[in-house]
Amino acid sequence: MTTQLVKNTIIPYYPDFIPLDISLKEFLHPRLSLTLDGVSEFTFSGLYLFRNRYQYRVSRNSDDDSFIISGKQLFGENKKKTFFMTPCSVPNSDILESLFSSHDYWKNISETLFKQCLESPIQENLKKMNITIGEDRDNFDYLYNRSDLADLAGKKFHKKKNHVNKFLSTYPNHEQKKMTKELVPAAIDVLDQWHQNLILRSEDEDGDYEAAKEALEKFDILALKGSVFFVDGKPAAYCLGESLARGRMFAIHFEKAVEEYKGLYQFMNKAFAESLPRFFTLVNREQDLGSEGLRQAKMTYRPCGYVQKYTGKKL
Repeated sequence: MTTQLVKNTIIPYYPDFIPLDISLKEFLHPRLSLTLDGVSEFTFSGLYLFRNRYQYRVSRNSDDDSFIISGKQLFGENKKKTFFMTPCSVPNSDILESLFSSHDYWKNISETLFKQCLESPIQENLKKMNITIGEDRDNFDYLYNRSDLADLAGKKFHKKKNHVNKFLSTYPNHEQKKMTKELVPAAIDVLDQWHQNLILRSEDEDGDYEAAKEALEKFDILALKGSVFFVDGKPAAYCLGESLARGRMFAIHFEKAVEEYKGLYQFMNKAFAESLPRFFTLVNREQDLGSEGLRQAKMTYRPCGYVQKYTGKKL
């Protein structure tokens, strides 16, 4: 078996896999940072923080030294189905054939890779293997102009602006602070209150609580950025995310607030967009996962586009 030693971690070439571990950051992060599309899952933190939820394992493609992620769907309609993801390149026919023999589907194919799949000879090879690729609308990431979120200008954002103004008038003693190691306990306090409300609503799952908590505990190691919001001196909300698409886009991975403060989510959304450096022209607020309520909520902020994703299946 051919291997590559990266900071005392042996990463095998396909068909061998190892569990996704924090020690792989120095290998995976640089490659993921070069991807253009801005797929919210394709950051090291996006993979690492959900490694247990999806049982992620990683392998390397010997053709171009990119990598392959193997996972298992543990929730939802595709429960127990296995999938693979190829963030950086389209594997050759032999590897694809082998992957489909051990996985149910090919997940999160980016727009760039989808276009490559339409080109000859890749398209011809996919046809020979009976592999079809289609849109995965439930997993499209929502994109917004940073300036739209920051300014909330015009009639189309009138209701959002009213919520923000209501918050400002009701809670004049508020403060936004840049996320630091010292503020992590305050953010965890917000997260725990959010989680308790989730339990009180008798939700079947814990949402992303475990991933969100680990993101806070390791935010500096994972190079995440964010803000913590206080009302009357008490922790009230926080948001956390990171740069992607070569610095063109900022992805919001986690956004939690204490429910008692009306208009806080709208205020946080606006205030954080205002605080982002201007070179971030787009904000990626991730997918709706097919939830009609979440889709409607995301649409009210008038997305300027989407990070389209596709799924490959073998007939």
